Amino acid sequence: MSLNNLQQRILEIKKQKNALLLVHNYQIPEIQEIADELGDSLELCRKAQEAEDVDMIVFCGVDFMAETAKVLNPDKKVVIPSRKAVCPMASMLSMDMLMEAKAKYPDAPVVLYVNTLAEAKAEATVTCTSANADKVVRQLGAKQVIFGPDKNLGYFVNKSLPDVELIYVPEDGHCRVHRFIGNGDEAMALKEQHPGSEVWAHPECEPEFQEKADYVLSTGGMVRRANETDAEVIIVGTEEGLIDRLKREHPEKKFLPAKKYSVCGAMKRITLENLYVAMVDEEFEVHVPDEISEKAAVSIERMLDMS
Repeated sequence: MSLNNLQQRILEIKKQKNALLLVHNYQIPEIQEIADELGDSLELCRKAQEAEDVDMIVFCGVDFMAETAKVLNPDKKVVIPSRKAVCPMASMLSMDMLMEAKAKYPDAPVVLYVNTLAEAKAEATVTCTSANADKVVRQLGAKQVIFGPDKNLGYFVNKSLPDVELIYVPEDGHCRVHRFIGNGDEAMALKEQHPGSEVWAHPECEPEFQEKADYVLSTGGMVRRANETDAEVIIVGTEEGLIDRLKREHPEKKFLPAKKYSVCGAMKRITLENLYVAMVDEEFEVHVPDEISEKAAVSIERMLDMS
């Protein structure tokens, strides 16, 4: 792999500043290629938690991810290259909505997807990711659970835990990209065109698609499945950035999007150019008030322990 001049310069500055570059699977290929750690939300949470010998963490993802890294590293500088990398799903859960649900169901534990802002995590019993949501809810042993903000992830959890009542906050929280993929009809049409292929759906996808898919997997689960499957063609039901990684790691296989143009605009706000500026100027720095950070850390660390 040959790197372009800007990639090389970023790597040089990163080394000079003893920075750690955490990159989500949905980032553009040129950023994926120079990551210290490339992964899904759970994997990057773990790496952020282990970041002891670095002076700065640069997070190429969306706002809540950089906040999580800051919560787990309150004494370190954490920067995100673009202030516009804002997750629409995280913005769907208001504090008023969450506090109203907690007042109405005072005995119900609160399980919040990591796709939430730090102030919401501070009010959670425990957080979860698409890779561990069912495991986290199972370990709580509760009959009622306040759950948010992704309703489709809740559907995935209820498939394995049908006796647990999930109280959704908000009622219809969702990821715009995975909702755009739709009911899976286009993916199944591709499967018919490619006998022997596999169809993967992310747990944020619509229930109709989850039911049709061969596997329902987090992005980390998709990376692992790509190492295991004998299928030569895989139809991937998630944001297209993951396909760039899968193609790079498995050039012998063919990866097709379940629906074309399944792109997260927030993730794509980060470019090589603004990553370079972030490295040089050490901006935009992420700040989380101490009282929120301390409480949010409890719910995040509890998730990591339960995982």
